[in-house]
Amino acid sequence: MALIDYKNVEILRRDYLVLKDVSFKVNEGELVYIVGKVGSGKSSLLKTMYADVPIASGEAEVLDYDLTHLKRRQVPALRRRIGVVFQDFQLLTDRSVEDNLDFVLRATGMSSREERAGRIHDVLNTVGMANKSYKMPHELSGGEQQRVVIARAMLNTPSLILADEPTGNLDPETGESIFALLNSIVASGGTSVLIATHNHSLIDRYPGRVLLVEDHLLSELP
Repeated sequence: MALIDYKNVEILRRDYLVLKDVSFKVNEGELVYIVGKVGSGKSSLLKTMYADVPIASGEAEVLDYDLTHLKRRQVPALRRRIGVVFQDFQLLTDRSVEDNLDFVLRATGMSSREERAGRIHDVLNTVGMANKSYKMPHELSGGEQQRVVIARAMLNTPSLILADEPTGNLDPETGESIFALLNSIVASGGTSVLIATHNHSLIDRYPGRVLLVEDHLLSELP
């Protein structure tokens, strides 16, 4: 089943052509890398998938949502089914790890405190951060913060996780542990992970499909 299906998509930012003739599919349980130079359009492509950047033309479906005819009221429901991992973490700095995750669950409609606590424990345990739930973000290393961000992305059991340069602010050893974690999420079944990255050594170590963004075009590498 295709979670993402783009056909002849064009992406513009302030009337500037970012990408054209973009056609590709991503199925359940796939690990897909998007590579290309800084400023080539990797992030813009990911942002179209959760309706942060509009599709200028073409056909685009994500999780059965038609992005070209998406109503504003449908956007929150789409985003609840997608986990997003940002390079700069975007954690709430005035709240503990647990409160960061609890904020997301409450915002997405989980009213039971017991249910929220159980879900938070599960995702933190998955990313190896169960013993750091009381910590504030500034008390964590960069790698630990990124693990919390991945836990946050997993809260609503998404079909799709989008990671935008998840190792960009991390040292090589920590970056590898983050790639290993994302790879294990795919291996556990069901969830597809798209990673925008320029870290080719880690792609070699954790192989998946590779899409290249270059000269406003997207192509799949053999």
